[in-house]
Amino acid sequence: MAIPSDKRSRAQARAEVEPSRRGRRISHVVGFDDAPFEHSHRGDVLVVGAVFAGNRLDGVISTKVRRDGANAAQRLIDCLTGSKYFDQLQAILLQGIAFAGFNVVDLQRLHEATGLPVLVVARYAPDLPAIRKALLEQVPGGARKWRLIEAAGPMETMAALYVQRCGITPENAARLLTSLQQNSQLPEPLRVAHMIAGGVTTGESRHRA
Repeated sequence: MAIPSDKRSRAQARAEVEPSRRGRRISHVVGFDDAPFEHSHRGDVLVVGAVFAGNRLDGVISTKVRRDGANAAQRLIDCLTGSKYFDQLQAILLQGIAFAGFNVVDLQRLHEATGLPVLVVARYAPDLPAIRKALLEQVPGGARKWRLIEAAGPMETMAALYVQRCGITPENAARLLTSLQQNSQLPEPLRVAHMIAGGVTTGESRHRA
C-alpha cells in the first residue's frame, strides 16, 4: 500500500527539517511491541503501538504482521501515517528489530517513509550468531532479513539498554530513552505496549515488561 501524497509530503518535510529543530526535546513518541503467539501459529500477529505525550498515555494504535513474513515495515508505515496521532509524533520505538518471529523491520525504510527517528530497544544483547544461523538455514528469505539486521548497525549500549538507531544521534537517543524510563529500564511506551498486547491476546498480561 503506497503512502498518500499528502502524507508523503509531510513525511518528507519531517526528514528535511533543519538540524536546529531536530535537536529539540522529543516528547511525543510511539512504542511498538508484538503480541504473544503459539509456536505453531502461521498467520498474522497483532502489533500494538502505545502513543505517549510526555509521560501520559495518549492513545493506542495497532496493526498485524505476518508470522516470519516480510511486511513489518510497510504495516507499521501504514499504521502510523493513517493514524490521527501521526502529525504529533516525533520518534518511533520498537521492542526488537523483528516482530512475529522473524518479520524483520527495515529501519531505513520506516525512517524515510515517516520522517521520524527510529530506535530499536532490547534489554539484553541479542545472540547474533544464533540469529544469523536460524535465518540463513531455517527461514524463507532469511538472507535478506539478515542484511536488514546488518544494515541497522551494531547494538549500542545506552541508558542500560541495547539500542539500534536510525535518524537520531547517540546523545539525543540516550536522552530520550532516559526520559522515558519511568517504571523500569524499559521505556514506558514499550512497557505499556507490551502489557496491552499480551492482555488483549491472552486475557491478561503475564510477563514482566
